[in-house]
Amino acid sequence: MADKKLNIKEFLDKDEQKDLLRFLTAGSVDDGKSTLIGRLLFDSKKIYEDQLDALERDSKRMGNAGEHIDYALLLDGLKAEREQGITIDVAYRYFSTNNRKFIIADTPGHEQYTRNMITGGSTANLAIILVDARTGVITQTRRHTYLVSLLGIKHIVLAVNKMDLVDFDKSVFDKIVADYKSFVEPLRIPDITCIPLSALDGDNVVEKSDRTPWYEGPSLLDFLETVPIDLDRNYEDFRYPVQYVLRPNLNFRGFSGKVASGVVRKGDTVVALPSGKTSKVKRIVTYDGDLEMAFPPQCVTLTLEDEIDISRGEMLVHPDNLPIRDRNFEAMLVWMDEEPMDVNKPFYIKQTTHTTRARVDSIRYKVNVNTMEQLSVENGRLAEKDLPMKLNEIARVVFTTGEELFFDPYLKNKQTGSFILIDPITNNTSAVGMIIDRVDVKDMVTEDALAVLNLPEMGIGEEHYEAIRKVCDALGKQGLPVRCITEKH
Repeated sequence: MADKKLNIKEFLDKDEQKDLLRFLTAGSVDDGKSTLIGRLLFDSKKIYEDQLDALERDSKRMGNAGEHIDYALLLDGLKAEREQGITIDVAYRYFSTNNRKFIIADTPGHEQYTRNMITGGSTANLAIILVDARTGVITQTRRHTYLVSLLGIKHIVLAVNKMDLVDFDKSVFDKIVADYKSFVEPLRIPDITCIPLSALDGDNVVEKSDRTPWYEGPSLLDFLETVPIDLDRNYEDFRYPVQYVLRPNLNFRGFSGKVASGVVRKGDTVVALPSGKTSKVKRIVTYDGDLEMAFPPQCVTLTLEDEIDISRGEMLVHPDNLPIRDRNFEAMLVWMDEEPMDVNKPFYIKQTTHTTRARVDSIRYKVNVNTMEQLSVENGRLAEKDLPMKLNEIARVVFTTGEELFFDPYLKNKQTGSFILIDPITNNTSAVGMIIDRVDVKDMVTEDALAVLNLPEMGIGEEHYEAIRKVCDALGKQGLPVRCITEKH
């Protein structure tokens, strides 16, 4: 009996140590996204008997797969989805194999649900882009691939589905692959794998199919189990946004949070931002005991050798590897609110654990997500009819924040390069953004957006300049930036 308990413990320990792969599926309507995931769950024996019985009953009553079981019904849970045969909301499913755990986000294919896809893909390591073998690469394929590249997802599976409807013709598959790789080249996605399959019949989903003897690659599940994702995280730049100051008693004061990126070791010298004060890591505390080192995405509590005043929203980093500190930056913005953007409205911006005020300085250009065309901008502003960003629209936007942010470009560090905009009146999440880089004040497109005090023109004596500059700096830190001119022109 003791041996049996030991074996169970070993099994649970091994299961706990499996790594987790998050992936999304995207494609046009009727490309078979929900069917593919349903088949993946069915063939890998991850469906309970009562679920299978209900699935068989529902397939006869409302299925769209003829005599076959409609595996899409496993994912499309909303009544409207089942009635229309489409995916509207993001459906999440969890399953595991002997080698890895998985969280699947089945995202909608329609353009009107772009924000749902952004939400589902924000944490994904990999994207499965489905293409119908009969139609090949179409507008939605390009749109979804662009959105995936925008989210910084490094692994893409091009799943050429419904190969059974083109008699598993190798030339059809090769042409689709060539078209896709030609289109995707400028997006610089590092890892693209192409798999021919039939989601309805299960060809190359879990097991290799005899009907594609010309295909030498792995089945979809084999690839998902083995794709390397460990190096996708940033282990070079240590970033530790402080979430909570832990003070359970008089003898303990620690700073709790999640390691966003990089590695920290006991004894490391760290600097607190924005104060710039340095100290050394005394302990790395967790519920299960102290650690010698911590890395993403671990949640830990750090104690320091010196008493430093640090609060939520500040950041610990290594002194020889600092993030960008600035109030001006540009980012790709996805508008998520039903209300169009009001460029004159101040927003709250939440980046890591830091929240401050922000305003839109200018819109560089908007992106047509179907063609990737950039809508032109004149004098830093779009034409009046195109100016407000509407639901699901994407644009390159310049921001000014009330306080300095500590950030890295999104493509280098997702955790410190992403943010959300919050409407100060409704408290809705208005937009999500991916930071591109900082912007110099002299390069701000619309300096007229700043309040300007031209002291020489106002006849103010030079002896007052320093005091006025300090007032302007103080207003800027409160989210009311003022440009102070002291030189005569």
